[in-house]
Amino acid sequence: MFSKEEYITRRKKLRESLGGGLILFLGNDEVGINFKDNIYPFRQDSSFVYFFGLQSPGLNAIIDIDGNEEIIFGDDPSIDDIVFSGPSTSLKKRAAEVGITTVMASTVLGDYIDKSKNNTQIHYLPPYRSEHILKLSLLLGTSVSEIPKKASTELIKGVVKLRSIKSIAEVIEIEKAVNTTVEMQYKAMELAKPGMTEADLFGVVKQIALANGDNTSFPTIMTVNGQILHNHYRKNILKAGAMVLCDCGAEGYSSYAGDLTRTFPVAEKFTDKQKKIYDIVYAAYRAAVDKLKPGCLFLNVHITACQKIVEGLIDLGIMKGNAEEAVVAGAHTLFFQCGLGHMLGLDVHDMENLGEQYVGYTDDLKQRTDFGFKSLRLGRELEEGMVLTVEPGIYFIPELIALRKTENRFKEFVDYDKLEDFIDLGGIRIEDDFLITEKGSRLLGNKLPTTSDEIEQFRITKQRI
Repeated sequence: MFSKEEYITRRKKLRESLGGGLILFLGNDEVGINFKDNIYPFRQDSSFVYFFGLQSPGLNAIIDIDGNEEIIFGDDPSIDDIVFSGPSTSLKKRAAEVGITTVMASTVLGDYIDKSKNNTQIHYLPPYRSEHILKLSLLLGTSVSEIPKKASTELIKGVVKLRSIKSIAEVIEIEKAVNTTVEMQYKAMELAKPGMTEADLFGVVKQIALANGDNTSFPTIMTVNGQILHNHYRKNILKAGAMVLCDCGAEGYSSYAGDLTRTFPVAEKFTDKQKKIYDIVYAAYRAAVDKLKPGCLFLNVHITACQKIVEGLIDLGIMKGNAEEAVVAGAHTLFFQCGLGHMLGLDVHDMENLGEQYVGYTDDLKQRTDFGFKSLRLGRELEEGMVLTVEPGIYFIPELIALRKTENRFKEFVDYDKLEDFIDLGGIRIEDDFLITEKGSRLLGNKLPTTSDEIEQFRITKQRI
C-alpha cells in the first residue's frame, strides 16, 4: 500500500478527467474452485487496487463526482469468519488509510445506485469476470448482454491516462517484482539438465515467486518447444541439443508484476544453428532498446526489430531481397508472429481488460488487424514514466511455414529450401522490462545473462560446479 496522499491524488485526477457523474468500481470476490469454501487464490481487481489500495475480497467503491463523495462498500468479518480466518482490522480503519472516510455496508450499494441511476451518468469499466457482469446487470437494471457495451469510454481513457505513467513508488514495486523474476530465471538456467522434465523447472521457479510475493504474474511458460508462443504443456523431458524457453514473472504483495524471458541450451552451449539464430534475436533486442525514448512510436520500434530480424535471416540465406520491403510485405511474420512488447504494471499486460485500442493506441493511431501486427498490444508514442517489455523472437512453426509455402507466399523473400535446415530449431525469445526516462530508457531489475556468450558462460560455470 502506498501513502494516503498518493491514493487521494489519483482519485482527484480521475474526477477531474471526467467532470461529472458517478464512478462505480467493483472489487473482486472470492471464487470457489470446486465448492464454495475451496477458493482460488484471491486477486483484487487492478484498477480497484490502483485507486483504493485495499486487497481484501467483497469490496466495491463509488466516487460520486457531483456529490463530492467517496465511499467504500463492504462488511467487517462476522464471528464465523473470525473463527476460520482470524480477526482483521476494521474496514473503516483500513479505508481511512487510503483517504476514504465514508464506509457503508455492502447491502446498501444497490440503494445508493438506485437513487442516482435515473439522473446521473454511471461510469464503469469493462467487466472481465462473469460475476461482475451479473452484478452490474442487477445494480443497473440492464440486461447482461448490454452491460459490456455500456462500459464508459470516458472512464477507460481517464484510467489509462493515469495508470500508464508510473510514479516513483510504483516503479520501486515493479522493480521488486522484476528482481524476484530475475531470481527465477537464474534458478532455471542453473538447474536445467538432461533428464529433467519441464515441470521440474516450473516447480522450482514458482516456488521462488511464492516465497517472495503473492504469486506468479501469469502461468510460467517453461518449454523445450519455444515455437509454441504460449505453451503450458510441461511433461517433456529435457535433452542435450534442445533449448529451454523460460517466460516467467513474479507478482509482489503490492500486485505489481515482472515479466522476463530467456532461452538457453540444455547442454552447456548452443548448437551452431541455435547460436546464429539467438544472436539475430539479440541484435533485434538491442536495436529496439536503443530506440526507446519519449516521443518515439513503439510501432516504429517494433518495425525496427522486425527489419533487424530479416537482415540477420538474409545473412543466413533463409531470407533474401530487401529487408525493409520484406517487412512491408509481411514476410517477417513467417518467423516473428507476435508483438514486440506491452505495458507492464499492476497487470502483466497492463490494463489489457480495458481494451488494447485505448491502452496501446490512440484515436489517431489505430491498431492494425493484419497477421503479425494485430497482436502488437502497444503502438503509441512513448512517454516518460511508462514501463514496458521488449521481447523480440524468432519462431520456426512448421505448420505456419507449410501453409505459407502452399499458399505460394513470400517466395521473393524466403528461400524455403534453405529454411528446411532450420525448421525443427524451435523458438527463441529474449525479454526484459524497461522504464522510459527523460531521454531514453532504463533496464529494470538486476542483470541477467543476455548475450549467447553470457548464457553459455553461466551454464558452463554452473554445470561444472
